[in-house]
Amino acid sequence: MGNRVQTSAALPQLTTKAIVLGILLSIILAGANAYLGLFAGMTVSASIPAAVISMGILRLFKNSNILENNIVQTSASAGESIAAGVIFTIPALILLNADSFFSYWWVSAIAGFGGLLGVLYTIPLRRSLIVEEKLMFPEGVATAEVLQVGNTGQGLRYLAIAGLLGGLAKLCSTGLKLWSETAQAGAFLGGKTIAYVGTNLSPALLSVGYIVGINIAVLVFLGGAISWYVAIPIFSAFFMDHNPEIRAAFEAGAPATEMANLIWSREIRYLGVGAMLIGGIWALISMRKALLGGIVSGLRNVGTVTGEAIHHTEQDAPMKWVLILILGMTVPIFLLYQQVVGSIAVSLPMTVIMVVAAFLFSSVAAYMAGLVGSSNNPISGVTIATILFSALMLLWLMGKDAAIGPVAAIMIGGVVCCAAAIGGDNMQDLKAGYIVGATPWKQQVMQGVGVTSAVLVMFPILNLLNQAYGIGVPTESHPNPLQAPQATLMAAVARGVFHDGLPWNTVAIGAGIGALIIAIDEWARVAEKSWRAPVLAVAVGIYLPLELSVPIALGGIISLLASRWHSRNNSPEGGEHELRHGMLFAAGLITGEALIGIFMALPIVISGSSDVIAIAAEPFHGKPGLFALAVMSWLLYRVARGPARAS
Repeated sequence: MGNRVQTSAALPQLTTKAIVLGILLSIILAGANAYLGLFAGMTVSASIPAAVISMGILRLFKNSNILENNIVQTSASAGESIAAGVIFTIPALILLNADSFFSYWWVSAIAGFGGLLGVLYTIPLRRSLIVEEKLMFPEGVATAEVLQVGNTGQGLRYLAIAGLLGGLAKLCSTGLKLWSETAQAGAFLGGKTIAYVGTNLSPALLSVGYIVGINIAVLVFLGGAISWYVAIPIFSAFFMDHNPEIRAAFEAGAPATEMANLIWSREIRYLGVGAMLIGGIWALISMRKALLGGIVSGLRNVGTVTGEAIHHTEQDAPMKWVLILILGMTVPIFLLYQQVVGSIAVSLPMTVIMVVAAFLFSSVAAYMAGLVGSSNNPISGVTIATILFSALMLLWLMGKDAAIGPVAAIMIGGVVCCAAAIGGDNMQDLKAGYIVGATPWKQQVMQGVGVTSAVLVMFPILNLLNQAYGIGVPTESHPNPLQAPQATLMAAVARGVFHDGLPWNTVAIGAGIGALIIAIDEWARVAEKSWRAPVLAVAVGIYLPLELSVPIALGGIISLLASRWHSRNNSPEGGEHELRHGMLFAAGLITGEALIGIFMALPIVISGSSDVIAIAAEPFHGKPGLFALAVMSWLLYRVARGPARAS
């Protein structure tokens, strides 16, 4: 796996059809991932589905090659990455009631500057991390494998069928209202102690669990269990009187499920804030030596397009122009911040913090992607650390009464988050390109094209989803909004610093939980265990509603069962071919559900009613959804297992 192939420099890469297809897929998959991230707080790599779609479409042309397919998936992956950076931070502007900054030009500027900085910052790291240190970059290796398999068309069929099924399930639940989106129940034990069970019925969440695998899926569920099976029962039994709003709801006779969600949203989710914060800081501490060495080596050895004779597979974008572009972008970023705060004494430190933090965290994301993959990257953790530090600095510079302070902190965090998201995912694409023999500078150009394409549609997509479903906060018109967990958390941290709104004791307990998980993970590393415990996976689970963690865990179990079936039956190469088909089926479920969610937003916004296409009112609650989820779980397992073989 991951062996390099020899390709000719004469093979076309940046062809018209590859660029056009790359732009289209960047836009489509950015929209799908934006929906998924707002819904579930997690995003998935678009590289493999983009590679399969690219092979299916480009084979319709007379001449196409593996390097064109690689260019297409590079662009699509950049679009998916920028979507992650945007949805983790930008919706916080809505939650902070900063409507004047939630506009096309503001969102495009934050996402565009952050994304392009992420592309530029990773250029000097490519040689060091991929060529010299030979980091694994698992998603990059998997993408290269898919590209090398060729044009069988079978993977595209799995992707299309799953897309139809995922879209149909979304249409039936959210659109037609044939069943509810969750199945949950709760009860009071001993008077006040809350017991809760529940699951979301989304095939996309099932697919997320399959893609990230059993290790991460179980850790996300473990985080949910810490919140919902330990912290919420303890709080409801002993500390309910500490929060007047929660006490009033209990005395008014609120049902157990409503009480559990209220306690989680007002108190317990801040355990996740502490765990994410300590995880982001730990990422910097643990990688400081390797990171510094990689940066120095990359700056010393980066290849150039012109000058000395360098093989086409080692030609990075010219470092001189990289530095010029980075310096050139700091000027408009400074002017952007100046327009926000209106003070050079504040906007200048904001710019310095942004430039330094974006570089550090893009490098962290790139290194972490090489070690454990993009799915385990501490993007949300380092962004929280950035926003908390920025908010504290702005509090010192502007004072406690500065109404614009929380918004300014989000502006810094937004650029940093987009840069870090791009930094991790794009290194996976450069790894895939390294394996298949692509030219790095051509990929780096296409990464910029993919970022720009996605940036141009980010605000329309976010605005459409906000008008149709609501984001973060339940309202009368949107009682079940998209959760936007990371953005909600970012807004709470920024607002809390300025208005003493953070439950610091809960945050400190969460940091302690994070430190314990880090200690367990370090023990597993030293003991060379087959599993790891990345703190960010648990922290996300702590912060998410439990209903989202359950189908993610189920998807991880399906992945484990399929892998074990292949091991028991001595499948060729461990069943990698079938497991990859399972990956494509899962990606199809995600894409289909997300795209239907976006398309349904159009009639909802036009009519002003979330029930515009409903033909029922969830008559059987979640029972049909449970059956549908069970069917798709079985189909995902069968695709990943493949046909039974004769013994």
